[in-house]
Amino acid sequence: MAFLELTHINKTFNQTTAVHDFNLAIEGGEFVSFLGPSGCGKTTTLRMVAGFEQPTSGRIVMDGVEITNTAPNQRNIGMVFQSYALFPNMKVADNIGFGLMVAGKPSSEIKKRVAEMLSLIKLEQLGDRYPFQLSGGQQQRVALARALAIRPQLLLLDEPLSALDAKIRVSLRNEIRAIQRQLGITTIYVTHDQEEALSLSDRVVVMNHSLIEQVGTPFEIYNFPKTAFVASFVGTLNSLPAEVLDAATGLLRVDGQEIHTTQPLKAAKNGDKITLALRPELFRLNRTAVGENQLSGRVENILFLGAIVRIQVRLRETLLAMDTFNNPHLALPSLGEEVTVSFSPEACLVLDTK
Repeated sequence: MAFLELTHINKTFNQTTAVHDFNLAIEGGEFVSFLGPSGCGKTTTLRMVAGFEQPTSGRIVMDGVEITNTAPNQRNIGMVFQSYALFPNMKVADNIGFGLMVAGKPSSEIKKRVAEMLSLIKLEQLGDRYPFQLSGGQQQRVALARALAIRPQLLLLDEPLSALDAKIRVSLRNEIRAIQRQLGITTIYVTHDQEEALSLSDRVVVMNHSLIEQVGTPFEIYNFPKTAFVASFVGTLNSLPAEVLDAATGLLRVDGQEIHTTQPLKAAKNGDKITLALRPELFRLNRTAVGENQLSGRVENILFLGAIVRIQVRLRETLLAMDTFNNPHLALPSLGEEVTVSFSPEACLVLDTK
């Protein structure tokens, strides 16, 4: 049996469905992210696990015990909020020890545990400060320490880094993951940031319109999306309109040019209009190999994105983006230059028929 099981979870508010038939099993020590746009149901699901919302139907079982209707303070769950939710009139040490104090732990135990948590978050010298005297990143570390101080069985994080700037987010998410691994605590992390979800997680649950679209490892989610939504939401994607010329052999026409997929298109027939997805990093410029697809076009734009250079190529009706790593010796085409982009048949992902 998995450590945490959510079975046929549904949640409605009046006539609005927030979560529909959510099923997920999470193993002990696993780091799972709920990823999706605003309003998809990810935070509502997290709040049901925490006990702040009750499912309309379904069961939640943690460590073999059903907690569907258990009060939040009886679930042994730690939660970190987006807004930190620190007590402004309490010093850092008192904020961290608050849950232990409420639980009636002796002061000697609280003091020892607070010291452990301050060491864990590397803020040993700041226990006597108030929250307003800390940076945003430091406040979020304190919120994390407070959630962990009670030794919860499960840690929940609700978009904890969204209020921080980009560099601090990257640094702090790495710290969160390191702490989670060190403690071995089962963790659910809610985010709308695909980079956070992919870099942090053992598995990612992609949600959209109250439903689970796909559950998988970051590698699976990015490279083998099962739906058009997952393919477009996770990572940058070229979505090309195509016509099926020969479904049996996977032959397609894109902007008047023929390309092949690796497999027969069993769900399509000749003449169907489909959407073909191609990741921009899977293209090569003016390099061809036997068996590779080729598309010819004209360079319309070149974008410098730090480590990545994005070259936009106009085929005929379709604008295609290809990415290459930046380096001082990179030879770039000129604007307006006629080029050929090549890619393997394995790079082709058929998303849907129209």
